[in-house]
Amino acid sequence: MMNIYEKILVAVDGSKNAELALKHAVALAVKNDAELYILSIIDEHAISHSSFAFSKVLAEEKELVRQEMEEHIDYAINQGLTAVKPIVEIGNPKEYISSSVPTEENVELIVIGATGKGRLTENSLGSTTSYVVQNAPCNVLVIKE
Repeated sequence: MMNIYEKILVAVDGSKNAELALKHAVALAVKNDAELYILSIIDEHAISHSSFAFSKVLAEEKELVRQEMEEHIDYAINQGLTAVKPIVEIGNPKEYISSSVPTEENVELIVIGATGKGRLTENSLGSTTSYVVQNAPCNVLVIKE
């Protein structure tokens, strides 16, 4: 028996698998008439190692995420969704995707790409995805090419 999900969270990071995850999450949300939460995390740890000034890199990353989020929202609305909530956070992606946001928003399904921007190989599960699968308080759907 398939669950009917009313609150779906999709994690996006600009990777190909994240884009596929977004498409799956939108289709599921349309089918279930669900709320869709689109989550993008700016990994503060990853950008803190930049040789540029941290504040400049953070500002550039925020602008990039803002533009991508607008595109994601437009896509979801064009597919027929009316309840789309963008969430952008700065911090640890593993924590936000697996615990903080699902708990705060009472999410019933997390949709995530098998690998993200930092993938090492095409056939392995990324460390963030693996962590989410093991620690999420709800079902997790892993999408891969």
